[in-house]
Amino acid sequence: MTIHAVDWDAPAKVKAFFTDRVNGVSQGPYQGFNLAQHVGDDAAHVQSNRDWLNQRSNCSLAWLDQTHSCHSIEISSSTNLNTALAADASFSRQPGFGCVVMTADCLPILICDQNATVVSAIHAGWRGLANGIVEQTLAKIAYPNANFSAWIGPAIGPKRFEVGAEVKQVFVNTNPQASLAFKATNADKYLANLPLLAEQKLQQLGIKSIFQSQLCSFDDTRFYSYRREPVTGRFASLIYLEK
Repeated sequence: MTIHAVDWDAPAKVKAFFTDRVNGVSQGPYQGFNLAQHVGDDAAHVQSNRDWLNQRSNCSLAWLDQTHSCHSIEISSSTNLNTALAADASFSRQPGFGCVVMTADCLPILICDQNATVVSAIHAGWRGLANGIVEQTLAKIAYPNANFSAWIGPAIGPKRFEVGAEVKQVFVNTNPQASLAFKATNADKYLANLPLLAEQKLQQLGIKSIFQSQLCSFDDTRFYSYRREPVTGRFASLIYLEK
């Protein structure tokens, strides 16, 4: 299976999915359903995989040129979808336009409101999360956060993501409760729970309805993982308002 429906409390008009690497035409270290054009894979293979997803998603997908920034972009009928859009998050109020992020250990975060008027997809590594990609995206959407639901997709799990003390300090400086997401392994090294850090961030913003996929991209070989295999592909998480 290549496409999985997101299991959460979104309204019926909101459609959300994530992919894995099973099937697809990519070869070598990208074997399977790689959707990223920037990782060294054959461009024709990636386009074939994207075309397959486009045909089955019932929307126009907006692919991003992700750079671990805090920049987000609104997707609408005036957006040029024939080029990669420089951003790490997107949102749309217009039915039929899909917000997509690609990951291979970083967090994919999907967001919708309970009135089905806006959807968003966010790509967040630890830097993006710490620097405010979630806050800045929601600020652009300018909608009451308490009415949002959020889903945190497959990402590197808390037993696999080792970081230095400086990473812990960045999060604890803004939220003392973030210390709960770090487990010491040895001198100045910690295992970081990135999904929990994202959940804490969303809660701080007033979002109460938060769902976790509980899937580790490192341990689950159905997914691409940059830490497991530095040369690898990317899977996608996408969301759109049904026409």
